[in-house]
Order: sequence, then structure tokens, then C-alpha cells
Amino acid sequence: MKSKLFTVVAALGAFVFNAAAWDYEGHSTVNQLALASLPPNFPAFVLTPDAKTRIAFLAGEADRWRNITDAKNERGLELGHCSGPDHYLDLEELKEYDLTPTNLSPFRFVFTAQIAKARLEHPERFPAIDPAKNSDHSRELSGFLPWAINENFQKLQSGFSTLAAFEKAGGTPAEISNAKQDIIYVMGVMGHFVGDASQPLHATKHHHGWVTNEVDGNPNHYTTSFKFHSWIDGGFFNKTGGIDVKKLTAQVKPAKEIDRALDADGIFAEAVDFVVQANKLVEPLYALDRDGKLSNKGNAGAEGRAFLEGQMLKSGQLLGDIWLTAWRTAPEDTFLEKVLRDRAAAAATNTPAATAK
Repeated sequence: MKSKLFTVVAALGAFVFNAAAWDYEGHSTVNQLALASLPPNFPAFVLTPDAKTRIAFLAGEADRWRNITDAKNERGLELGHCSGPDHYLDLEELKEYDLTPTNLSPFRFVFTAQIAKARLEHPERFPAIDPAKNSDHSRELSGFLPWAINENFQKLQSGFSTLAAFEKAGGTPAEISNAKQDIIYVMGVMGHFVGDASQPLHATKHHHGWVTNEVDGNPNHYTTSFKFHSWIDGGFFNKTGGIDVKKLTAQVKPAKEIDRALDADGIFAEAVDFVVQANKLVEPLYALDRDGKLSNKGNAGAEGRAFLEGQMLKSGQLLGDIWLTAWRTAPEDTFLEKVLRDRAAAAATNTPAATAK
């Protein structure tokens, strides 16, 4: 009986990659809230109407990558394998690897090796995985959400460093323009993962209904419906009038630089803490559903709506803080500056006047 229950758990886990955290409307909202938090002196090219539209659109990019997988799960699986786990972290599973949120390595492949080692040395801890439900070979993992946030933060820092070097040391108009577009792209795409991190079902093994087994059971009578995840992502909002972005924007506070950004692994720790806080809200979310407070009947869902909107606001605030911090803490790219100066000097020696001498 126990092995059958474990098989059910593993089968449910196989569907993680097929579910978003917030639908496109929710992810776009998070990016718009983050944009609203930025100060007026933030780089002007980001604050243009066209750039804001682009950043809001890119909030859905990480979910669009899923479209390449065909209906038979025969194509596009490699992209799912490498990008799907970036959307979540099943926090409760860390203990099976003898890890805690406070001792995680910021290097994703070190974490991956720790998972593999634990599975090899303690197979009794892990339910069997049905190969038919593991076509993208990601079921052995517990997710990489904090790593995705931290890595994208560093990509954004790199983008601002590159742009500054081009502007300071003689980059061409085309190079400067492309550097700006790179920044816009990273800002938009990374917003998706910060948005994922506030959706409690992306911080838990209970991602598609409450997982039950012989030990824990389901004493609080939470839903076990697989459809619960999609209801939270967007089904509730779709049935209750959508998301009022203007109302939420009015609640946004100015972005602030993250205090520990200059500490070793500071942004990674910030991302882990954010996921931990989301995990603490898993049971309150299930309780709201059980008690009828995530209903689309009349005004019964008012408390549930406030809860979900509050989570989007949290992501919007963190995302704005991360963008601001990446801009302010981007290091000087002295290597690129030297390359550009050498290029300018070489070009100067090859001018007609210099050649004539």
C-alpha cells in the first residue's frame, strides 16, 4: 500500500513543469508593479513606454518555452529538462538530502550533485519514479527557483556593466543600443521567476493538491484536486473579474537597494528566504480553499483575492529591489573598457592622416 501511495506522489510530481505560477496576466502584473517601484533616475531607456510594454510582455517568456513540447511528449523535452525546474523549489524535500534552507550552496550543480549523492546513498528515502511520467528527466530534482533568481540577477549586473563600458569607452551607437536591449530582455524574463517565488504552490511538494501518505495523511482535509494549482495561477482571477493592476500599483512602495547584496551570496540568500516565506503560506492557502474563501461565488472569495494579490505585490516589490540593486552594484567592466580603448587607438593609427605620416 505504501509503495502505491508513493507511486501516486511521484506521478503527481511529474506534472510540475506543465503548470505555470500565475498565468500570463499575473506575471505581467508582477513586472508592471516592479516597474512602478523604480525611481525617476533609473536608466531612462527602461522607463520609456515601449520598454515597459516589452518588459511586461517578457514576463511570460519562460512559460512560452514550454510550447515547443508536442502533445506526445516526444519533442522539446531537453528544453523542459533544463528550464522547467527553474520555476519551483519543493522545499520540504531538502531534508531528504540532509540539507536546510540555510546551508544550500548557491552553485546549482553543487546542489544537483548533493541530490544525486543522497539518492544513491539513501534510496529508501525516495519514492520510485514512473519513467512514463518522467519524459523530461526532471523528476529526480526538487527545483532550482532561488538559483534562477540569483543567476538572472548576476546577468542583469553584467548587462549594466557592459552598457556602462560601451558608454564610457567608445562603444558604437549600435553596441550601446544592443546592450540596452539585452538589459530589457533580462529584466523581463527574470521577472517570471521572482513572480513564481510568491506563489506558494511553487515552494512546496503539495503543488497540485495536498500530497497524502501513510505517515502524514490529510488531517486538515485540504483539497487533493490536481486542478487546484491552475485555480490559484489564474482560474480564480479569470472567474472573478481579473486583476486590477491600477489598484495594486497604488500600493507599490519605492524600490530599495537590498542590504546584503554586497555580501557573499547575498542575493541567493534573499531569494531562498523569499521562497521559505512562501512555503509558510502553503497551509493558509489550502485552508482558504477548504473554507470556501477562494470561491467565485458572490463575495465569498474576497479574502482569497486579497491573499493572492498580496503575494503578487510581494514579488513586484522584490523584483523592483533586485533591478535597482543590480543597477547600483554592477561592477566596472575594466576588461571591456580596455578592449574598446585599444580598438579606438588602433583605428586612429589607421586613419588616412596617420598613414600618410
